[in-house]
Amino acid sequence: MTARDMHIHRGRKFDQVLDGARQVFLSDGFEGASVDEIARVSRVSKATIYSYFPDKRQMFTEVVRSECKRQSESALRLIDMTRQPRDVLSEAARQLLSFVLSDFSQRVFRICVAEADRFPELGRAFYESGPVLGQRRLSEYLRLAAQRGELKIDDFELAADQFAELCKATLWPRAVFGIQSDFDEAEIARISDEATHTFLARYGT
Repeated sequence: MTARDMHIHRGRKFDQVLDGARQVFLSDGFEGASVDEIARVSRVSKATIYSYFPDKRQMFTEVVRSECKRQSESALRLIDMTRQPRDVLSEAARQLLSFVLSDFSQRVFRICVAEADRFPELGRAFYESGPVLGQRRLSEYLRLAAQRGELKIDDFELAADQFAELCKATLWPRAVFGIQSDFDEAEIARISDEATHTFLARYGT
């Protein structure tokens, strides 16, 4: 059992509370969200909320962890370890962009940066439940593709990180700085295709 699990008590209405908290946090932000409003949206008492979470920080961290894990696992299931690198990387790029450009990801990223000193566990939860899961899965695929002779890579973890950074070119900075909030399929396809092309130019056989 981890230290995190020792502070969270799961029960019959745990998922109901987590869903309500997610709605309120995304609507009002961390500072603006109140336990009273979370209780109202979740249709439970404040006592029920505090029976699961010792404080609002722990609740928000669990919302971030749960949502990141859900989105990451959904995307990772689409990676077919037997397919050719161009197909897999192209799909992985689209899924990664879909996640990092999402309203949820953008909001949480901004809060992580703003609260980095006072709330470091939030950034850790976001990182370990999202980017780390993706990097591990992609590294696993790259290793298998290299074993099949389809790629030539020495450092699989670094290569996976490099691919993720290629996928964030242009669109992610525009989203982070509030320059653009809506992205069409053509924009996402352009970045995804170029990221794949550039990566294969470096690591393809």
